[in-house]
Amino acid sequence: MSEKIIIGSRESRLAVIQSEMVRQYIQKNNPGLDVEILTMKTTGDKILNQSLEKIGGKGLFVKELDAALMDGRSDLSVHSLKDVPMELPEDLPLIAYSAREDVRDALILPEGAAEIDFSKPVGCSSRRRMLQFAQLYPQAVFAPIRGNVQTRLRKLDSGEFGATILAAAGLKRLGLEHRISRYFTTEEMIPAAGQGILAVQGRAGEDYSYLSGYSDEAAAICAKAERAFVHALGGNCSTPVAAYAQVMNMGKNLQPDLQPAVRFDLQPDKQSDELLILRLDAFYFDEETGKVCRGSRTGSILSPEKVGEAVAHSFM
Repeated sequence: MSEKIIIGSRESRLAVIQSEMVRQYIQKNNPGLDVEILTMKTTGDKILNQSLEKIGGKGLFVKELDAALMDGRSDLSVHSLKDVPMELPEDLPLIAYSAREDVRDALILPEGAAEIDFSKPVGCSSRRRMLQFAQLYPQAVFAPIRGNVQTRLRKLDSGEFGATILAAAGLKRLGLEHRISRYFTTEEMIPAAGQGILAVQGRAGEDYSYLSGYSDEAAAICAKAERAFVHALGGNCSTPVAAYAQVMNMGKNLQPDLQPAVRFDLQPDKQSDELLILRLDAFYFDEETGKVCRGSRTGSILSPEKVGEAVAHSFM
C-alpha cells in the first residue's frame, strides 16, 4: 500500500466536501497515511447549455475521474451514487458506500419568498422530479437549470425561476439547509436511485484496507436494490425512474427520512437477519406509452438485486 493516497473529485464545492469526508475518515483511522484530493472539471461540468440527455447523460460527470483512476493519477474516486452510471468497467468497481444522508428532495424558493410564484417556471432538469412534481402542482411549468448548487441558487434568486428542486443531502452537506422551504416525503417524490449515498470507486485488485469500517452495510444493500431496478429497466442516470429501498425491522423502517446517516449492525449475532426485510418503492415513466408506473415490493436483505429486478419486471 502506498503511503500517499490520492482521491479524485469533481471540483465543485459539494464534490470536494464529500471527498473531504472520505479523506478525513481515512486519515483518522490510518494516521500514517498522507491523503490528498485531486480535483478536476468533468465534461458534465463544462457543458451547461444543453441537457444531460443530449450530451451523453450523467456518466459525463465521472468520465475524467475514471480516466485518472485508470492511469494511476488517483487511487480512488468519491461520487454521489445517484450520478454513477449503472454500467461500470469491471476494473473500476464500487468498493464502499457511505451511510445514507437525508434521502429526500427539497423545494427551494427565491430568498424572501413564502410560496411558489407559478407565473415563473420551476427550474428543473430532472424528468423524474418534473413528473412527480407535476402530480402535486399541475399548474407548474418547467425550464431547464444546470450548474452546481450555488449556481442554481444564484439563478433562482435573480428572478429567473419561481422555485427549484434539489436533493436535501447536498444542501445539508453544504450548510445550506436554511434554504429549504419544504421537504417532499418519499411518498410524494420517490428519490433517484442512490440519492444521499456517497460511493467510493477504486481499481480492481488494489488493497483498500485503509477504508475498513467505512462502508455502511444497510446503505450498500439499499444501493444494490435500487440500482438493480434501474438496470433491469434498461435505464440510466437520466431516465425518468426513481427507486428508494429501506431496510426494515418487522415493518419498522430503521432509516426513517428524518434520521439520516443512521448506522446499524446487520451481523446475525447482534440482530437476527430473520427480523429484517428490504422494501423497495419505485417509479417509472414509460416514454413510449406515456404510462406512469408506481409500485413496491419486499424481500430478503440477502438478495437485494432480486428485489430490484422483481419490481422492474412487474412494470414491464
